[in-house]
Amino acid sequence: MLNSQEIYKHIAGRKGQIAILIDPEKCSDTEKLLDLIKKVEFANVDYFFVGGSTVTREEFVKTVSILKKHSRIPLVIFPGASHQVSPDADAILYLSLISGRNPDYLIGHHVQSANEVFEMDIEVIPTGYILIDGGTNSSVAYVSQTSPIPNDKASIILSTAKAGMLQGKKITYLDAGSGAINHVPSAVIQQLSELDTPIIVGGGIRSRDHIVDLAKAGANVVVIGNKVEEDLDFLLDVKSYIENFSK
Repeated sequence: MLNSQEIYKHIAGRKGQIAILIDPEKCSDTEKLLDLIKKVEFANVDYFFVGGSTVTREEFVKTVSILKKHSRIPLVIFPGASHQVSPDADAILYLSLISGRNPDYLIGHHVQSANEVFEMDIEVIPTGYILIDGGTNSSVAYVSQTSPIPNDKASIILSTAKAGMLQGKKITYLDAGSGAINHVPSAVIQQLSELDTPIIVGGGIRSRDHIVDLAKAGANVVVIGNKVEEDLDFLLDVKSYIENFSK
């Protein structure tokens, strides 16, 4: 198991970084994936995150292999299940769904993957994963059989994040879910940024203004998934943000 903390230090070191989330289940067309890689490289984003709620191991391994072969961008696993691991990635967010009460996603999948991950030459980042209501029924809520925290319950969100920190989680990941109507409120990010935890936020981010608001509120990494899947040209807005706002 890799002792280096290069990816963690990079995430913790700066606000307003960008990750593009790749769902291997939606990447069966290799040519489209290669085109996406070229445009993400052109936009000069910080990370690829790879994973999904219902991804097979075959889909996962194939996508990771293509990304590592054709891109210089750091690849971070965002696992939806115990089989979504690979020694070819640069790091894995070892997620515990601390906003839910399903033991499989609190520790069960971790036990199943522990022996394999422990032997990998990969950076492992313990991450407190908190699901926030984004105004729609997300795949992760359905698959994990957990209820998201209402987005107006900042005190519950902050208490959950603190609990994760006390358990030793190095990063807090707030997710409104794939296809969310609303992203995590900037006010929640601002309150959370007062704690000593790097923040990753995803779900429902559909404009450059959304990115700017979340970055200014204190998000270390803003994760974009569905919007890029729907509109590849949105990467031009991402590039503009990186050139003009991300420092």
